[in-house]
Amino acid sequence: MASNLIRASSSLVLAVLVALIVQIFYFSPIDPVLLDIKPASSTKDNQLQNIIKLGEGFLNEPEDVCVDKEGTLYTATRDGWIKRCRRNGNWENWKHIDSYTLLGITTAKKGGLIVCDSTKGLLKVTEEDGFTVLVSQVNGSQLRFADDVIEAWDGNIYFSVLSTKFDLDNVYLDVLEARPHGQLVKYNPTSNETVIVLDNVACANGVALSKDEDYLVLCETWKCMRHWLKGANKGTTDIFIENLPGGPDNINLAPDGSFWIALVQLTSERLEFVHKYKITKHLVASFPRLINLVNGAKKKAMVVNVATNGTIIRKFDDGDGKVITFVTSALEFEDHLYLGSLNSNFVGKLPLHSA
Repeated sequence: MASNLIRASSSLVLAVLVALIVQIFYFSPIDPVLLDIKPASSTKDNQLQNIIKLGEGFLNEPEDVCVDKEGTLYTATRDGWIKRCRRNGNWENWKHIDSYTLLGITTAKKGGLIVCDSTKGLLKVTEEDGFTVLVSQVNGSQLRFADDVIEAWDGNIYFSVLSTKFDLDNVYLDVLEARPHGQLVKYNPTSNETVIVLDNVACANGVALSKDEDYLVLCETWKCMRHWLKGANKGTTDIFIENLPGGPDNINLAPDGSFWIALVQLTSERLEFVHKYKITKHLVASFPRLINLVNGAKKKAMVVNVATNGTIIRKFDDGDGKVITFVTSALEFEDHLYLGSLNSNFVGKLPLHSA
């Protein structure tokens, strides 16, 4: 009787293990490669705990921010609104797009905004016309996951495609898989043509032009690439900065020609090993609840100011995640830093003169 019970128990355990292995490997949604993620910096300055909360309770996860020539602040939120704050401090609903996937935004040279919608594509939003779709396909394929955008002096629009495989709801699967599914795309509004400038980019994210617009910086997992638009190096690409203390998200040009980069902690502390083994990647990808455990984005916040030679000048963080976490963009305007976040109901405002 006892031996039969032991055999039955052993068979049950074996069946469960086999089912688990099949679930992990056969039904895994990813085909991963290994990624060496360095442990996050242990030093904290917690300067981001001194932010002023703008529009608190009115803004639903404002991922990116931009400011027009009148000083009006804009952001796109998960409830499908482009919201704005005038200089008098009053927030208002501006344009509704009926989408929860609005991401990167930038002001357009001829007025209005250019907005990335990871579902609809690249949009133009104006006071008079509402929104129109500029780009919905790239090389005959549906554009998915447009992430960040910038317009150059000549009218060409550069935007990143974070992933051609995973959507916004499954973005962490792209991080786990660690394969280069992203792109940098150029759209010419005059000819209505799109060209893939860079392909096979890992987690293509923030896009910014240099002060002289002689090169463009594209953020990807753990480093930023520099693509030259003018001069002797025109058409070539090199590394602008690497080994950052977090995954670079959006990037913005500062008034002095340097850059502000929002850094996301893609792995919780002491769980960096998950990205070093395929079995742990498959395990996390197969059981979505584990993603919340491994993903460190909602645990803290960090931004860095990077010089034109690729060195870090300043670093601000909320290392305890006490006031703000998951900062996705940092924009300097009139000696203040404006912070977007996918885990807040406000835009953060940090006075730089006291930071």
